[in-house]
Amino acid sequence: MRIEEAQLDATLAPVEGVLIRRAWQKHLLTFLMVFGPGLIVMEADNDAGAVSTYMQAGGQYGLHLLWLLIVLLPICYFVQEMVARLGIATGKGHAAMIYERFGKWWGRFSLLDLLAVNFLTLITEFAAISLALSALGVSPWISVPVSALGLTLMVVTGSYLRWERIVIALCLMDITWFALAYVVHPDWTAVARATVIPTMPKGGITNNLVFLVIAIIGTTIAPWQLFFQQSCVAEKRLRFADLKWARLDTLIGAIFTVLVAGAMMLVGNYGYQHRIGFEDPAQLAVAIGPIAGRFVRNGVLLLMVNAAVLGTTAISLASAWAYGEVKGWEHSLHKKPREAPGFYATYIGCVGAAAAIVLIPHVPLQLVIISVQVFAGVILPSAIIFLQLLLNDRDLLGDRWVNRPWNNYINWTIIVVLFALSLLLAAQVMLPNLFA
Repeated sequence: MRIEEAQLDATLAPVEGVLIRRAWQKHLLTFLMVFGPGLIVMEADNDAGAVSTYMQAGGQYGLHLLWLLIVLLPICYFVQEMVARLGIATGKGHAAMIYERFGKWWGRFSLLDLLAVNFLTLITEFAAISLALSALGVSPWISVPVSALGLTLMVVTGSYLRWERIVIALCLMDITWFALAYVVHPDWTAVARATVIPTMPKGGITNNLVFLVIAIIGTTIAPWQLFFQQSCVAEKRLRFADLKWARLDTLIGAIFTVLVAGAMMLVGNYGYQHRIGFEDPAQLAVAIGPIAGRFVRNGVLLLMVNAAVLGTTAISLASAWAYGEVKGWEHSLHKKPREAPGFYATYIGCVGAAAAIVLIPHVPLQLVIISVQVFAGVILPSAIIFLQLLLNDRDLLGDRWVNRPWNNYINWTIIVVLFALSLLLAAQVMLPNLFA
């Protein structure tokens, strides 16, 4: 919630008989109050689609695409820093601001894009839950409905803080990826070299390589993140005095997420080194189990489920917040379900419908997972353009918080690159032998 100076001073009053006087203690307490949205929006994007995409990158191309994560790190931060700044300046969500500043037509266009890609992404989350728990011997007819019920119970308590604490704990569970990467014993010298020196995979530029690169970009920076973090910041009612801590929160989230993504690639690289073909991470986990051990096998499967749960709750909330803002409904996790029925119904409806689709027999789950990441990469440029225009609106932000020239240079460069990749994907689809 918004922290006024008097409230902050009161918060820093004696706690269990200890008076907090030092400046660093005050700064730490303030940061802990602000902390959350930046980490969650970043690490929730290491969802089921990310696990599949990063592990497939490692499984198909070994260490060759590690350097791409370093390139994407500053892009992740700059984009989400703008989102945090806009959320603090307006106190409103991204969907509401697009409607307000660009009108109904563009507002509906952005909202429909968001809802479509979000719903398709939700299908991939439940697909991953089905694949992972099936490998552990749990029927999809049990794992998928139980997961949907658990995801519903996470948000209907009427407490944003309770939901945030649960999700931060789930984010920190991804530290286990580092243990998995260590256990598979990669060549750390080769890892360091591949991280800082771009190299071309054997065979050069191919259709599969272009497709996978766009999928990596689509899963590292997704449209729903823009809507989610801005609504999350507005939900916490942060103010401009909190901006530096919101930026630190976002930076920590970006670094942590890229490191986890790299660990996923290293686990996929283990399959590449042992020439193990696989269609999805669950299949790879089962295949490398006899070689790498039960810890790696079960760790990959359970972390797939954790990633899917993180992605599902964040993406469903992004849709519910955006739709609730546009409809003018109460749309807050501080409200009980009876106080915000439309908001919670949207969340529950998204979760339930996606879970039901995954239970349809013979759905090609891994193809859906990778294809959705590409779709997200294609619509991302238009989403960032709205953000860029809003951050240059002096009437909205004033001279102090509007984008600086260097911000605009970086952001327009990002937009041009993303548009180029989108056009490249379209050319690849129309001319399948383009990179033969």
